[in-house]
Amino acid sequence: MDISKEIKQNKPFISEKMKAIINLMFTGSYVIEQANLRLKPYKLNDQHYNILRILRGSAEIPLSPGELKKRLINKRGDLTRLVDKLVKRSLVHRCTNAECRRLVDITITEKGLALLKELDTNTEGEVALAKKLSEEEAKQLNALLDKIRT
Repeated sequence: MDISKEIKQNKPFISEKMKAIINLMFTGSYVIEQANLRLKPYKLNDQHYNILRILRGSAEIPLSPGELKKRLINKRGDLTRLVDKLVKRSLVHRCTNAECRRLVDITITEKGLALLKELDTNTEGEVALAKKLSEEEAKQLNALLDKIRT
């Protein structure tokens, strides 16, 4: 559906570029809502999922909270609170850095890896969204999104 109809905008947008930005923000929110619906049965939200994926991707190298925050998709959340919840559920481990006691290291646990593996196999939400794009369209979209950020 056209973004103008979706958000019930009666007046035309100022420009196609402005329409594209509004469309991007609206669609981003939609994708996050869909992800959160998929994650809800696991008692996770998109930020928890993002933290777990970042830690898995760090290839067992512990990350400091600062480094973790740099890699987050949504940097607005309270990282300490988010990590606390994951620690409480034994999905991540937080400990004092061996070389510098003032630093904290965060790693993913085996339980966290197992949960991600289960989520990796339960991709029906992403598949439904991705089916709407061909491989070439997805490649083009990625290039355009990269271009916006650079």
